[in-house]
Amino acid sequence: MTLRSVNPATEELIAQYDEHDDQEIDRRIERAWTAFLSWRETSFAERAERMRAAAKVLRDDQDEWADVMTREMGKPIEQAEGEAEKCAWVCEYFAEQAEVFLAGEEIATDASKSGVRYDPLGPVLAIMPWNFPFWQVFRFAAPGLMAGNVGLLKHAENVPGCALAIEEIFHAAGFPDGVFTTLLTTPENAPAIIADERVRAVTLTGSVRAGRAVAAEAGKYLKKTVLELGGSDPFIVLEDYDPKEAAKAATTARTINSGESCIAAKRFFPVESIADAFEEELVRQMEALTVGDPLDRSVKIGPMARADLRETLHDQVERSVAAGAKVLTGGAPIDGEGGEDGKGYFYRPTVLSGVTPGMPAFDEELFGPVAAVIRVRDADEAVALANRSEYGLGASVWTEDRARAEELAGRIESGSVFVNGIVKSDPRLPFGGVKSSGYGRELSAFGIRELVNVKTLWMK
Repeated sequence: MTLRSVNPATEELIAQYDEHDDQEIDRRIERAWTAFLSWRETSFAERAERMRAAAKVLRDDQDEWADVMTREMGKPIEQAEGEAEKCAWVCEYFAEQAEVFLAGEEIATDASKSGVRYDPLGPVLAIMPWNFPFWQVFRFAAPGLMAGNVGLLKHAENVPGCALAIEEIFHAAGFPDGVFTTLLTTPENAPAIIADERVRAVTLTGSVRAGRAVAAEAGKYLKKTVLELGGSDPFIVLEDYDPKEAAKAATTARTINSGESCIAAKRFFPVESIADAFEEELVRQMEALTVGDPLDRSVKIGPMARADLRETLHDQVERSVAAGAKVLTGGAPIDGEGGEDGKGYFYRPTVLSGVTPGMPAFDEELFGPVAAVIRVRDADEAVALANRSEYGLGASVWTEDRARAEELAGRIESGSVFVNGIVKSDPRLPFGGVKSSGYGRELSAFGIRELVNVKTLWMK
């Protein structure tokens, strides 16, 4: 079988890659296991030297990595450049902080000396998505490799070029052979890889369905998992915040990465007193966005990554409209087919109003440039409706009253709450969700400790 890399803006075939057969996958896992046996013995200083080198490779050849991302999954080029820079940042951050985060801790007991140490687990399988094809991988790999683990990457099938480019980056940075390994394979082979006794843990970023399948499979073998799954983030605007400014932020929050982001704001809850002004400005801002060739720096919205994803999104919009939602702008593929020349998987930036629970636009994750507006009486109703979701990844509250915002944040069911700011991931802060958005944390001290052996040491 071959993995196909297709440009979603033009529908042109970029390249084809032979899938690794069972023998090649076994060889690569064995190479990773052998590499782990020596890599775990290296010092933090040695690992940090290599990780800083990876950051340098990312920056020195940023144009190349950005071009790979944009051509393979349609990310606007400036955002792709930003993604490469953020990957360099996470490499440098954990090169600096890993030894601090994993320093042993002494705890007073009846022993002469006792406490905790943090030891690596071994090869970690990372099953990663296509939407942030570099960042999702580096936010696992930077802390994981600094902790003394080694990485096995099973990337999404539509970004094999990105998967191989990342392997190239670690190789160019001087990491020993096998410390980071790409497996070109399909989801059907994931259970056999998870079952392999040399694979010690699994981290996945992806859909709820994929998360359940991986958790169940890993559970058979009692292997640790970290899952970052879907999201339908609420964006709550209270009466004391400028609705026009909120709408500008809402447009960015909804359309970053062409709307294909787990932590993009998706459900917008303006209180009734400012809802008209918020809706009007949101529509104006969405209509002003330029859709087109993602290599053009004036373009803010590129194509969706695959044809089937666009079909799913449009079906969700149509079912929501049939259930009573109103299209204020957009609501269809461009030209009904694709780009201006009929090619590409483009979708018009869309605002739906009158959205209520029970509609796909409320209940399901909209993975594309579609905003669902739900008017509310007050903050209490906004929080109640925000929590009326299977998801709990991120949330934002927009108000001038910080004390009120903190109180509301404590009631919102999500892994993070941002006040007067767009939800984002940051190496310094833990990242993850609750409910169907998954469990475990990535990034920060919490993330690096997820996939290590927290070992008690007692001496007398």
